Amino acid sequence: MDAYLEIRLLPDPEFPVSFLMGALYGKLHRALVTLESSKIGVSFPGYSQSPRRLGDRLRLHGDQAALSQLMTQNWLKGMTDHIQCSDILSVPELVQYRTVSRRQFKTSSERLRRRRMKRKGETWEQAAAAIPDNVERRPDLPYVHLRSQSTEQSFTLFIEQGELREQPTSAEFNTYGLSRQATIPWF
Repeated sequence: MDAYLEIRLLPDPEFPVSFLMGALYGKLHRALVTLESSKIGVSFPGYSQSPRRLGDRLRLHGDQAALSQLMTQNWLKGMTDHIQCSDILSVPELVQYRTVSRRQFKTSSERLRRRRMKRKGETWEQAAAAIPDNVERRPDLPYVHLRSQSTEQSFTLFIEQGELREQPTSAEFNTYGLSRQATIPWF
């Protein structure tokens, strides 16, 4: 993983940055599915938990060949007025590494009760007694709204950054460019 490119969202009076990031990230996901790529990872240099946001930059990490193959696709069609894309660049020499991964939350007590009713054949009252309202968790991570290519379902993808490390770890990335094991260079 010696190369990267950065896509910066340009300010737009009609669309908030979060909406544009969702559109851009959705297009990336579709391109990675089409390419069946597991060699491209993502990071968000403007990532912040307080305030909670991904920022206005999406950085793609990989080797020169994987990034070149991605960029030969027409995946940025429709976004060109809203972005500024760098060339494929070499990763700086002195960097640290981190994972960027999806974090799933079981947040809704209503959903957990419905699931329990279906799984255990319980009534609403039984499920409500087993799962109180206070089990709900409020995620505090930045997120993006997406539509899955495989299921066509809309969902919220919460993004979590791992701790900084001195050494990289090689593994595959999913079609969202995320991994719990593989690290990306952080600079």
